[in-house]
Amino acid sequence: MELDGTDVKILRILLSDARLSSRQIARKTGVSIGTVLSRIKKMKQTGIIKEYSAIIDHEKLGYELTVITEMTISKGRLSEIAKEIAKVPNVCCVYNVTGLTDAMVIAKFKKREELSGFTKYLLSLPHVERTNTHVVLTTMKEDFRVI
Repeated sequence: MELDGTDVKILRILLSDARLSSRQIARKTGVSIGTVLSRIKKMKQTGIIKEYSAIIDHEKLGYELTVITEMTISKGRLSEIAKEIAKVPNVCCVYNVTGLTDAMVIAKFKKREELSGFTKYLLSLPHVERTNTHVVLTTMKEDFRVI
């Protein structure tokens, strides 16, 4: 689906506050309520809008440890391992990447013991050759609302 200026305006409004009514979005974008409803419906059908969610402060919930783990995985096994890791509740992101490693995993933990268990779990998976875990010291920006 090719997005036009109206679609982008609607998405930006939803990203800033998905609780707004169609009427409020229409007022902010200068289009009719029907246009807003049809555009949102089309973006849902094409998968541009996957779901609605709240943006939370993980640290305030006790998730004080954020880690980025580089992984080296045996040739031909990357997809299956990445899918398995993505099932872990603490995992926020799994990326297959270019460079010296095969995948990057971003995860959040409340305690060092949880991080330790996660690291041991990763190393116990078949076809995982190596991991290198980085602990985030300071989060300067963490926001996936890009558009």
